[in-house]
Amino acid sequence: MLAIIIPRFPHAAFAVWRRNVLVWRKLIGPSLLMNFGEPFLYLLGLGYGLGAFIGTLMDMPYLTFLASGILASSAMNIASFEAMYSVYTRMIPQRSYDAILAAPIEVSDILAGEMLWCATKAVINGTAILAVAALLGAVTSWMALWVIPIQFLVGLAFAGPALIMTSLARGYDFFNYYVTLLITPMFILSGVFYPVSSLPGPLQTLVQILPLSHAVDLVRPLVAGQPLTNVPLHLAVLLAYAIAGYVIAVLLTRRRLLV
Repeated sequence: MLAIIIPRFPHAAFAVWRRNVLVWRKLIGPSLLMNFGEPFLYLLGLGYGLGAFIGTLMDMPYLTFLASGILASSAMNIASFEAMYSVYTRMIPQRSYDAILAAPIEVSDILAGEMLWCATKAVINGTAILAVAALLGAVTSWMALWVIPIQFLVGLAFAGPALIMTSLARGYDFFNYYVTLLITPMFILSGVFYPVSSLPGPLQTLVQILPLSHAVDLVRPLVAGQPLTNVPLHLAVLLAYAIAGYVIAVLLTRRRLLV
């Protein structure tokens, strides 16, 4: 069982990661524009527009509050959509996995490489948003540089569950269930736009189970220059989602591809 699940780093999994990098380089312009444009509009429109009415929130300017939430949620969106739509395209319509599996590479290697690539895209996109947030005056501390490795971990945490959806999907429309029932509620409820403490008690408890709330709790203090709290808990939750998602996705993908 362990031989089936554990990837053979660094060679096989990194080869899959490198293959995706080479393909992405040809599409870098439209990819960055699409992934970066929406968060940038949130920062400008809500950060300045709504921020003028709100002022400060949780001892920080609303622009800083929003920028930290957008940084965390952008990693969720980038990793999730890459692990669903792009991976499904490579797996089924393009049948790239059939060719890759002809080499001495296992499903575990492929999915490990895919997760690394999803996390890498989250870092690329997050770094650009962090730079713009700094130019807009939303970043108040050099501690914000620690957001970059956290973006990588957040990308892994969301890539794992998204790969499970990909292993079960019978078409692109299937992903609408995951986006509508999980991604969108997390985006709205997990503290991106307002404190989780403003929610009703039972809903606060539910939100604390979700990975995005832990990502926001790690990113926000770093951007605002405030002390971090409950770091081991936040890291453990994100790692748990990444590892559990990866293991389940490997087992389901092997069954789907009959390997």
